[in-house]
Amino acid sequence: PKVHGGILADLAKESHRADLTRSGIEPFALVIVNLYPFREVAARPGARLEEVIEMIDVGGPAMVRAAAKNHRHVGVVVDPGDYEAVLRELREGGALRDETRFALAVKAFAHTASYDAAIRDELNARLAGTTANVSGALPAPAARPVLPGRLTIEARLVQELRYGENPHQGGALYADTSDISGTVAAARQLQGKDLSFNNIVDLDAAWRAVNEFDRPAAVIVKHNNPCGVGVGASLKDAFIKARQGDPTSAFGGIVAFNRTLDPPAASEAVSIFLECLIAPGYEAAARDVLAEKKNLRVMEAGPARDLFRGLDVRRVTGGYLVQDWDTAVVDMTKARVVTKRRPATEELRALDFAWRVAKHVKSNAIVLALTDRTIGIGAGQMSRVDAVRLAIMKSLVPVKGAVMASDAFFPFRDGIDEAARAGVAAVAQPGGSLKDSEVIAAADECGMAMVFTGVRHFRH
Repeated sequence: PKVHGGILADLAKESHRADLTRSGIEPFALVIVNLYPFREVAARPGARLEEVIEMIDVGGPAMVRAAAKNHRHVGVVVDPGDYEAVLRELREGGALRDETRFALAVKAFAHTASYDAAIRDELNARLAGTTANVSGALPAPAARPVLPGRLTIEARLVQELRYGENPHQGGALYADTSDISGTVAAARQLQGKDLSFNNIVDLDAAWRAVNEFDRPAAVIVKHNNPCGVGVGASLKDAFIKARQGDPTSAFGGIVAFNRTLDPPAASEAVSIFLECLIAPGYEAAARDVLAEKKNLRVMEAGPARDLFRGLDVRRVTGGYLVQDWDTAVVDMTKARVVTKRRPATEELRALDFAWRVAKHVKSNAIVLALTDRTIGIGAGQMSRVDAVRLAIMKSLVPVKGAVMASDAFFPFRDGIDEAARAGVAAVAQPGGSLKDSEVIAAADECGMAMVFTGVRHFRH
């Protein structure tokens, strides 16, 4: 009581001053609090729940909120970055100005709100890995995260951008307040012009896609869609394959690599005009190669980590749509074969590759591929058959013998007929159409192999 009484006392009221005197309580003019390092402990690999719980500060936030509430008489400091300015004002004027105390109070309430949000997010993430259910109902059979009854989005400003998606829109990048190492929001810019809003959107799409692959990989993105993807024995090999998938669209694109960039890959990358490049790291000699392209934006993300932490949140008018991330993985060797002909081993490898790419292409999405590269991508079409036609049209090499992945089922046989005429050998799709039997029959008629994955990858 003596602490909180001294913080909360309204010195403008005689009754409060009398209570302080009677109780022997000294009023506080300044409260400085550093909260327990909850985020830092929670971010440690293998941190136990007991350790995390121990770092939930109780007394600190209570004092901060009390001081912020009584900011007319008390200054509250929660950010060491403010120490110098506060000390300077105290030295010069002997006390903090009213407007300073008010600004510090606003910052303090934001600080405790952020702290509580971090606790909620961490505990909610841990709850998602259990069968616990706060409502008392039976847990859902699928291992899905526990969606919060109330959503609080906590983020900090990373940088203001020149503009948003278009020059007449404002824009900025914000980052989660949790550990975000290995992500686009935490990536370090090593050189080049300032990042734009659209650069960041495309960098994120490329970074997510390239980390689908274990082998050395390169992904080239334009307008939030992969236009070329390749894997190989080296990053140079992977990039060449990705570029060959659609060299016209690759011009002015964003490229992502999933390994530390070496000089051969760097030299190959700068052989065409690129807007941005992102990789986990860079060899010194590769940095020298990239430095020759002064305007090229080069981002160092570090090893990819927790790219799908938390929830996928999207803004709609009047609210938010929230879902868990699409992290479904399909073992193509266990996918259900629905045609008379089974896919050959090489076809299954190619289907696995194409399926991983299709997950990152805007719906309706069709991907034509070999075992190590895309040869045609049909993205964002309003009808699936048009996506097939577009993918075939985009291919610069014969489609005969290639495989096709579709992010969702074929509603009619027309998409299969188009693929068959081009020479597609095998298809992976989720299945589930009312006309699956007709689609399967179309594949059987031309000796095409088809598997149903049972997983849909819509992306809007």
